[in-house]
Amino acid sequence: MQKFTLHNRSFKHRLHGFTLVELLVVIAIIGMLVGLLLPAVQQAREAARQTQCTNNLKNLALAAVNHSTVNQFFPSGGWHWNFTGDPDRGFGKEQPGGWTFSILPYMEQDALFRLGADGNKDTPDNAKATTALQTPVPLFNCPSRRKCKLYPGANSSLKNANSSGLNRGDTQYMAKTDYAANYGGAVVNPANERDGKYPDSYSKANEYTKNNTWPVVNANGLIFCSSEIYPEEVGDGVSNTYLIGEKYLKADTYETSGSSSDDNGIWTGADCDNCRSTYNGSSNNPLQDRKGYEEYSQRFGSPHAGTFGMAMGDGAVHRISYAIDSTTHYRLGCRDDGNVAVVPD
Repeated sequence: MQKFTLHNRSFKHRLHGFTLVELLVVIAIIGMLVGLLLPAVQQAREAARQTQCTNNLKNLALAAVNHSTVNQFFPSGGWHWNFTGDPDRGFGKEQPGGWTFSILPYMEQDALFRLGADGNKDTPDNAKATTALQTPVPLFNCPSRRKCKLYPGANSSLKNANSSGLNRGDTQYMAKTDYAANYGGAVVNPANERDGKYPDSYSKANEYTKNNTWPVVNANGLIFCSSEIYPEEVGDGVSNTYLIGEKYLKADTYETSGSSSDDNGIWTGADCDNCRSTYNGSSNNPLQDRKGYEEYSQRFGSPHAGTFGMAMGDGAVHRISYAIDSTTHYRLGCRDDGNVAVVPD
């Protein structure tokens, strides 16, 4: 009988661990796979954010269209950035707040709209108006740009809210919007008080209404300073006219008040913060957000690559290339210029 000992056993297959070279190869392969997958993951996340942004725009546009159905006209742009929304003044040209404020009841935010009510259209509730300005609403923020939260505000006081509560020097914060209404082919310039394009007080607005002397604003969009545009006035067709879109913003000012076109509260009246223009020329072409680049911005645009979102007067939303012809873009902003344009495919 053969005896087996440790010395005569044959181990043809010996177990052993990874060598250093093998370990480095595995790590390199994993790194390559991560490098290949990461851009795909990032693209998928951005696609999801862009879809959410488009849905935001769709809901805002539908609220504006519902406003026009109930009140017979599109929401007014409000008076000026010196005023915020006042629910006691209703809708239309007598409402000092912007279109963002006027559509609140039509997007299930009636409680926020009514927050500043005191039952008197001649005296604002300053404290409640400030509270409303410091109440962000998710639909107004693009997820690719910034979170729905409070941001540093303007350095000038409002005429119908607590000025100290809205002063940059006091490091106070307010909600902001990433979407702007279509002012039309004219430059957004409600700040020019000497033109008398908006009332500078509640008493002046009451005088305008009593005497039927509201100034006519030279703008041809759907929403602008003290506007009341009826759908039947849109000669080019509501489906061929911009209503609301994504606004351009200098990318290094998302979290600050460093942009003159993004330093006011979400419910304030007409200004470049909440209204943009399509006036013709390469200096106003839509742009993707970029750092360090901004004039006093009138542009539409967005943080998304390739396209920006625009909602039309019928509520339809389109993704439009930044390379859109400037004349086509201009005409899509004009409600009744006789030059009907269609959104390019």
